[in-house]
Amino acid sequence: MTAETLNLVIITGMSGAGKTVAIQSFEDLGYFCVDNMPPNLLPKFWELLKESGKVTKIALVIDLRSRAFYDEIINMLSGLENTNFVTTKILFLDASDEELVSRYKETRRSHPLAMEGRLMDGITKERTLMQEMRNRAQLMIDTTNLSPRQLREEIFENFKTQDVPTFHIEAMSFGFKYGLPIDADIVMDVRFLPNPYYIPEFKPKTGLDADVADYVFSQPTSETFYQELLTMLKTALPGYVKEGKTSLTIAIGCTGGQHRSVAFAQRIGEDLAKLDYPVDITHRDLNKRKEAVNRS
Repeated sequence: MTAETLNLVIITGMSGAGKTVAIQSFEDLGYFCVDNMPPNLLPKFWELLKESGKVTKIALVIDLRSRAFYDEIINMLSGLENTNFVTTKILFLDASDEELVSRYKETRRSHPLAMEGRLMDGITKERTLMQEMRNRAQLMIDTTNLSPRQLREEIFENFKTQDVPTFHIEAMSFGFKYGLPIDADIVMDVRFLPNPYYIPEFKPKTGLDADVADYVFSQPTSETFYQELLTMLKTALPGYVKEGKTSLTIAIGCTGGQHRSVAFAQRIGEDLAKLDYPVDITHRDLNKRKEAVNRS
C-alpha cells in the first residue's frame, strides 16, 4: 500500500475531436492508459491501483460509447473529489460542428448517438449531454484547426513532466547476412571497411573488445566516416524531436554483426548519450555465431 497520490487525467469530449490521438500521446508520456472503461468499474480499478503502488499516472478515455456515461461519470467524479489519493484533471476535446461532420464523412463512421439517424442530430444531442463535463474540465482544447501532430504538441506542453523523456534513441548493430532490422529508421553500411574477422586474433572477439574497436577505427576512412555520420545525426536529431517523433532507431550493419558494426554502434550510442539524449545500445546479432557453434 502506498500513500503516493494517483494523478488521473480523464480524456473526454466530442466524438471525432481527437481522443485517439490524445490517448496515444499520454502513452508516450508514460501514463497507464485505458480506453472506454465503463464508469461503474472505476471504483474497483482505483482500489487495485492504490494497493499495487506501482502506477501513479493514469489517463482514461471515457465517452458516449458507454451508454450509461452521463449519470455514472458525474457520480464518479463527485466521489473522486472526496478522496485524498486521486488528483483528477479533465481534458475536454472539442471541434466545430462543421469539422466533426467532415471527419465523420471522411472516415465513414457512424456517430454513437446517430447510428440510424442524421449525423447532425447525434452531434447536437452529444453537445447537450456533454455540457456539464465541458464545464467541469480544467483544460479544453479545440482541435478544429489542429493537425494530429499539433494536438500531440499541445498535450505534451500541458502534461509533460521533466522526469519523462519523450524522445529516445536506439543505436543498434546488425549483420546483413541475418537480414535488415525492420524497425530501423536510419541504416548505415560499414562493410566497406576491412573485416577483422579475417585476422586470426580478432576472429573470436567482437567490436566490444578494445583491440578490435581500435583496429576498426584505425583504418584510413573510418574516423572520417564516423565523424561525418555523427555530424549528420547531430544536425538531424533536433528535427526529429520537433516533428514529434518519440524514438529513432539507428542501425549500423556489417556482414555478420560481430565486429565493425558493433564498434560503430557502441561508439555512436555513447557519443549521442553525451548530448543528453536517452540512448539504448543493442547488438542484435552479437551472439549469432555462438548459437551457430552450439547447434553444430
